[in-house]
Amino acid sequence: HHPIGVSEVHLIMGSTIFLLFGIAPAAIGLALGLLVQGVFFAQFDLPQYGMNVTTLIIPLIAMSALAKKIVSPNTAYKDLSYVQALKLSTTYQAGIVLWVAFWAVYGQGFGAEALSSVALFGAAYMSVILIEPVLDLAILALAKSFSQLKSTPLFEKRLYSTITKD
Repeated sequence: HHPIGVSEVHLIMGSTIFLLFGIAPAAIGLALGLLVQGVFFAQFDLPQYGMNVTTLIIPLIAMSALAKKIVSPNTAYKDLSYVQALKLSTTYQAGIVLWVAFWAVYGQGFGAEALSSVALFGAAYMSVILIEPVLDLAILALAKSFSQLKSTPLFEKRLYSTITKD
């Protein structure tokens, strides 16, 4: 990946991972994936591991909170609308941009060069919003096709089921 502004743009698919596996497995998977990347492919990123993990996890938590508000308890994740997928993906991507901006300003201050780099990164990262919701819906449509996976513990229960009230 090539640096754009203060960081690099990645297609992380955080909202997709969240919808398929739930918040805890998504957080663990993202943290482990980042660790594997650092150990085997980008050792120069290891000193910033904690910073990078929070950049992925904090937006995941925010997106999970939003999902509780915008997805009806009577809606399984496989039945999300494009607008719902777009809101979740946008929240995750914007959270990443805001968290990267936080770390950049924390490390470099509020100078014009730092803010310009943050703005360049943010603009580039928002391009992911054009792709990720479409991928979310495509993968959720694929999940619909494999409804026999409903009873497997591999996937988030909410992927195939609604929330039942006792």
